[in-house]
Amino acid sequence: MGIGTWYPDQRQRCVDSVLTALGHGYRHVDTAQQYDTEKYVGEAIQRSDVPREEITVATKVRPSNLSYDRVLESTKESLDALGVETIDLLYVHYPLKAYDVEETMAAFTELYEQGLIDNIGLSNYSIPLLDEAMDVLDVPVFAHQVEMHPLLQQQHLLEHARKHDYWLVAYRPLVGGKVMEMPALIDIAEKHDVTPAQVSLAWLLSKERVAVVPKATGDHVAANWDARQLELTADDVARIDAISREERTVTRESSVMIHDEPMPWEET
Repeated sequence: MGIGTWYPDQRQRCVDSVLTALGHGYRHVDTAQQYDTEKYVGEAIQRSDVPREEITVATKVRPSNLSYDRVLESTKESLDALGVETIDLLYVHYPLKAYDVEETMAAFTELYEQGLIDNIGLSNYSIPLLDEAMDVLDVPVFAHQVEMHPLLQQQHLLEHARKHDYWLVAYRPLVGGKVMEMPALIDIAEKHDVTPAQVSLAWLLSKERVAVVPKATGDHVAANWDARQLELTADDVARIDAISREERTVTRESSVMIHDEPMPWEET
């Protein structure tokens, strides 16, 4: 489990969230150039008592920076903002705008060979785009980050991750709080004396090759972390698996990320 940091223009909230998470045992911090929080994450890491080598720092290259030269330049800007010598996991945020599979993957490979990044990740890809990128890369893909939760279960992407041995990292795992209103999760939560949010996180973590990066502040940071100890029954998991309603919260029109071209999943 990692801590998400989409808190644009909210320095203290982001710093406090990351410091609280590291204090509770989190060792994976997820940010992005697009979030404008890399400098806040870097500040929290510097202030934390947790050694840098124990923390996995992940960030993402924004779509407008995905040309060969801008990948290299902007990643160095991210390194400076984060105050680290190496980024543990660098993602393509969306394969849009300046993205060109040959040029972009060549730049990521160069960063890897220079030791500036330890692992290569992709985010918001369709399976055809995943296969295309993996064919071009000489370095194995370490992770693919996508919206994933009980209302968007991404089974086809999970099967692809397992087949190719990389992590599927779930963002928006609480559907923006909507899990608190879902009857199946409420029932399961009452049975285990936990919250529906913890049920959603435990359900995701029960899946082989799945990690989660919920955004949280205050007491929710610890509550999310405690979901790691929740053991759902096979019937609990099956009940959530059977939810047929589907809802995607990240779209071209969403407040999280706005693009004027089709999203990768809209093209396939």
